[in-house]
Amino acid sequence: MKNFLLSCLLVFASVSTSNLFGHCQVPCGIYGDQNRFEQMLEDQSTIEKASKLITELSATTDAQSQNQLARWVATKESHASAVQNTIADYFMAQRIKSSDSKYEDKLTKAHAVIVAAMKCKQSVDAKNASALKEAILSFHKAYEKKK
Repeated sequence: MKNFLLSCLLVFASVSTSNLFGHCQVPCGIYGDQNRFEQMLEDQSTIEKASKLITELSATTDAQSQNQLARWVATKESHASAVQNTIADYFMAQRIKSSDSKYEDKLTKAHAVIVAAMKCKQSVDAKNASALKEAILSFHKAYEKKK
């Protein structure tokens, strides 16, 4: 029984931590860079939609709208944090190497994504969501070494 419980705990821990980070930090060598960029762009689209709906719902006073407002605020925060975590935990911790000739450019553009996501947390201005998308695309271009 102890072994079964320990096995269940280990499975739960591995499943729950894989949801918290962009990728495991075991040196497995299995990376899905394009998947990470696609996920960040999906997060950005959610932030953009959430910001729009937060603005609309904040003009209402009924309980249902206020409930939805709170949920959209939490969703916007969550997706902005997901973008920041992907940059920090996946790209900066594992994929951007200091030996890369474009290290500073990649690091600067990765930092711009984190800052843009932070600004999305701080407001519902559509310009911030657009800036986040541009920062992600700019980082992707630098990361893939495209002109």
